[in-house]
Amino acid sequence: MSDRSPRNRGAQRGPDRVRKVAYQVIRQVTAEGGYANLALNKALREARLGGRDAAFCTELVHGTLRWQGTYDVFLARSVSRRLEDLDPELLDLLRLGSHQLLNMRVDSYAAVSEMVTLTRSELGQKRTGLVNAVLRKISQRSLDQWIAAAAPSVEEDLIGHLAVADAHPRWVIEAFDRALGDGADGLEDLLAADNEPPRVTLVARPGLSDVDELVRAGAAPARWSPYGAVLEGGGDPGRIEAVATGRAGVQDEGSQLVALALASARLEGDDASWLDLCAGPGGKSALLAALVERRGVGRGGAHATGAGRLTAVEPLKHRAELVRANLRAIPGDHKVLVGDGTKPTWPAGSFDRALADVPCSGLGALRRRPEARWRRTPDDVRELRPLQENLLDSAITSVRPGGVVAYVTCSPHPDETRAVVDAVLARRSDAQLEDARDLFPGVPDLGAGPDVQLWPHLHGTDAMYLALIRRT
Repeated sequence: MSDRSPRNRGAQRGPDRVRKVAYQVIRQVTAEGGYANLALNKALREARLGGRDAAFCTELVHGTLRWQGTYDVFLARSVSRRLEDLDPELLDLLRLGSHQLLNMRVDSYAAVSEMVTLTRSELGQKRTGLVNAVLRKISQRSLDQWIAAAAPSVEEDLIGHLAVADAHPRWVIEAFDRALGDGADGLEDLLAADNEPPRVTLVARPGLSDVDELVRAGAAPARWSPYGAVLEGGGDPGRIEAVATGRAGVQDEGSQLVALALASARLEGDDASWLDLCAGPGGKSALLAALVERRGVGRGGAHATGAGRLTAVEPLKHRAELVRANLRAIPGDHKVLVGDGTKPTWPAGSFDRALADVPCSGLGALRRRPEARWRRTPDDVRELRPLQENLLDSAITSVRPGGVVAYVTCSPHPDETRAVVDAVLARRSDAQLEDARDLFPGVPDLGAGPDVQLWPHLHGTDAMYLALIRRT
């Protein structure tokens, strides 16, 4: 990112506007529990920031939030009091300054000077001395030098070293290590991939758009999904007509692949009634609805154009509205129900295929949710487990004998993936796990099966997990 020092912008009074916007977004996230992507997009629109300013602001926000745990280790060595005793708004300013000094191409003098000016504007003159002194200490070492000075050595504590060097909580790294398997390589590559901003990936909804249309709009074909395209260089996907009208959408390629796996699983007999049990915000629902609408096989085996229907279930009303918005361009008689998927209002065996994309820790999407790694705790995983098991159990009951269920999480944590599947199947005699790897044609490194785990460092996707279960 380029140097935005005062000499490059000309004389100005008050704080740099872009840094001020970034700081205010960071405060919304850390103090109010906001989501970085939503808060940032809103702030960029309201401040009318675009181009280089928007890119600079985005890196300030996402980078500071992504690396805050590491910066806190360095700041603890640079402040004369405990970080817990600092006012949170002051700590966020120090984190923001540290990111510019250690992970961005910003001149150190400009970074410190601008942060002092921002501190004066936001917190008053008396805080500027501390910010100036601490950030000058931070600027005396590079990121690698700080890691060498503050992190445990690889020999004495590899996980502890990686926690500082790659900005992940220790418990998250331990969970990733378990998921990769004993003796598996790739842990450091996975952590590095988590720290890279994700590409904007689009989906052309079948029958409404195609990849060629998205390519003509400036995207490039995705690697694995036949409906996927990547918006090279980022940019606003809403400017693409197919996206604006709902004929295409923004959807990670891993999310596309697990939905396509469910849709392509072998099935005998009826294949026109599909269920999305945890539908919000609706990206997978839209892809499934477009696919089932074209399936054209009705109950009793009757062939009819547009016979297929998706039922999407979402417990939260505002998220159900997002599902409806995603389905707006999809033809057919699809239903969105506001309800609890663990308490079905439909008879057992009503559906041919079901997706149970259950609520989870979201550890598979840390690239796009920079604050999540510091916000989530091991307790979140434990507390979600009963809900995950109940939803999977409900999904199995909801499909007919011979029907298939895709259990999906956006987390590779073993306690949210195979452990949930094994626990549910151990209680049922009418369901079995099937090998899902053939449902990901052309995708390498899918592991030993029968379930599938995608990875950012291997596949360039979120770390999506899928287990395919057939009701017997």
